[in-house]
Amino acid sequence: MRPLPQPTALSRPFWDGCLDGRLLVQRCASCARCFFIPSAFCPHCLDTDYEWVESSGRGHVVTCTVVWRPPTPAFDPPYTVAVVRMEEGYDMFTNIVGAEPDAHLIGAAVRVRFHKESEDIALPFFELATATGRRP
Repeated sequence: MRPLPQPTALSRPFWDGCLDGRLLVQRCASCARCFFIPSAFCPHCLDTDYEWVESSGRGHVVTCTVVWRPPTPAFDPPYTVAVVRMEEGYDMFTNIVGAEPDAHLIGAAVRVRFHKESEDIALPFFELATATGRRP
């Protein structure tokens, strides 16, 4: 079984959203920029006033790599890890599912898909959003 995240008081809203099938992100009340990973302050302006908002769950692949030799047997290779730039402007480190290991994914449009791992945790993965996987 793959290792699962251990939610904290700070990250709990994110993980609760995932369980509900919603990708939640923090948005700064001062500069209005979204940010991820969960933080006690905005990494852009350092303000501590933020709210949790629902993300569109859509973005495009900025960079990716295929893992053929995982760090532990809990992971089933090959799998693709990627940085996805979300429509709201923040980046998310994630896995791309449903794409062939040799697929050209840089620039591909993707959307979030949740996989329930336990009663307490659903993980956000991303899949190609279009048949061609390319951004317009």
